Amino acid sequence: MEVLILGGVAAGTKAAAKIKREMPEAKVTLVTKSGDVSYAGCGLPYYVGNVIRDKASLIVNTPQSFSDLTGVDVVTQMEAVAVDRAAKKVTARSVTSQEECVYSYDKLVIATGASPVKPPVDGTDLEGVYFMRTPQDAIAVREAVDCGSVKRAVVVGAGLIGLEVAENLAARNVMVSVIDMAPQILPGFDTEMAAYVENWLADHDIMTFTGTKLEAILGEGHVEKVKTGRRAMKADMVILSAGIRPNTGFLKDSGIELWPNGTVKVDEYLRTSDENIYAVGDCASVTNRLTGKTAWSPMGSSANMEGRIAARNICGEQVKYPGVLGTAVARLAGINVGRTGLNESDARQQGYDVITALCVVDDKASYYPGASNFIIKLVADKTTDQFLGLQVIGAGAVDKVVDIAVMALSMKAKVADMEDLDLSYAPPFSTAIHPLVTAVNVLKNKMSGRMDSITPAEYEAGKAKGFQIIDLGKVPSIDKALYVRLEDVKPGYDGLDKENPLLLVCTRGRRAYMSQVQLKASGYTNARVLEGGTSFNTIEDEEE
Repeated sequence: MEVLILGGVAAGTKAAAKIKREMPEAKVTLVTKSGDVSYAGCGLPYYVGNVIRDKASLIVNTPQSFSDLTGVDVVTQMEAVAVDRAAKKVTARSVTSQEECVYSYDKLVIATGASPVKPPVDGTDLEGVYFMRTPQDAIAVREAVDCGSVKRAVVVGAGLIGLEVAENLAARNVMVSVIDMAPQILPGFDTEMAAYVENWLADHDIMTFTGTKLEAILGEGHVEKVKTGRRAMKADMVILSAGIRPNTGFLKDSGIELWPNGTVKVDEYLRTSDENIYAVGDCASVTNRLTGKTAWSPMGSSANMEGRIAARNICGEQVKYPGVLGTAVARLAGINVGRTGLNESDARQQGYDVITALCVVDDKASYYPGASNFIIKLVADKTTDQFLGLQVIGAGAVDKVVDIAVMALSMKAKVADMEDLDLSYAPPFSTAIHPLVTAVNVLKNKMSGRMDSITPAEYEAGKAKGFQIIDLGKVPSIDKALYVRLEDVKPGYDGLDKENPLLLVCTRGRRAYMSQVQLKASGYTNARVLEGGTSFNTIEDEEE
């Protein structure tokens, strides 16, 4: 069998290597536009920040070492320009000489990835303007910073990559601003979670400007300013990280079906509309395993899995790819963020009967050195009890929380299935009841009616207007609030009508909930817990 792979980063190299292991006799040829293969694209921001010191570390395998290791024939600096499905041939053009070469195949794997979007504004070709997609991009950015001439940088795009680049530039003592035309940073996170991270970044000297459109990059030969819809910003460097576009233009006349966004349509076996052609990685849309609908989730993790599954199917298996959950984690200026599944906004758009819970919990035993907090938001369907998604922020190992949630989502777990998970515990690692299980218990209390609460999003929208704030912290901390010690709650609040709307607030929410339980027993019917307490919310005088 003759297998041709187009693309040589994550999905392409994974598919090629797997096919060669399963079918050593097959002729496998990998053709890539780049001069590199198998490079660490997700590690590029950390090379900029000098966390990864050696640029050779970014190249997992050179073309020659990959070929020697796997037996795959590797052809670099050749860009696919046409696919002739009837003849089973692909035409590729040299990026250096423009000469063309034709490659035949029995099975074809399209793994051409995606390229950064170049904003349609003046100045993108000025010196000092960079993308962050290839090792050469990261090397060029770091060399510029190393020279000491970069004092101010503007990052265009407030997604994960843009913010990771911003963090690493800030670590090199560069003043960083991030702009994005979207209304919030971190797409895929709910608004209040993104706002928390935005405030955190500002506290760490990374300023973000949302709802801000790039209009032009200005300078004489070298970037000097960035013009936005709001103002001009001085800049010695600009990083363009405003999204990506699938590299599928060469398929336009091939007859292979594409989605409107340019990604390749595939079935559950990752086959295209031509049964002899597969598509994997950033150039293909797959399925959201929760909703069953088409999803484009260009992540290195899913690209590797898709490459492996396509290879197994080419080698004779019948392996279905269940799809993606939109799982992601990132480190941003001293805190970590993670998500998986549907956020609240997406779940509502999909028609679920949405209920959420947000809580602040210990990430490990509170007495253990280095203990901190997790902010966990859970999303579920109130009618069916189906678990739908999670978002988490914290200084600790958010990836562990995310990965447990991924397993639950993949197994189509109900919220009730997650109440009694026998998860690992020792003081250096976790709490006796795992932080995720604690969050599940909060959600279950809310679903059952044991806890009546106001979410941070509802609070921000004004749902607590007219409520009297009751400060239940260990010490008073809220201006103009009535401070009550938890120990004094049992008899009720002297002088307050039992139907008076009360907003119960403490540091994280636990003491407020304990107070609510006691108040209910005393006949108070309109007391609400503020989820996340003062750890997450900025408290205002609701009576004004």
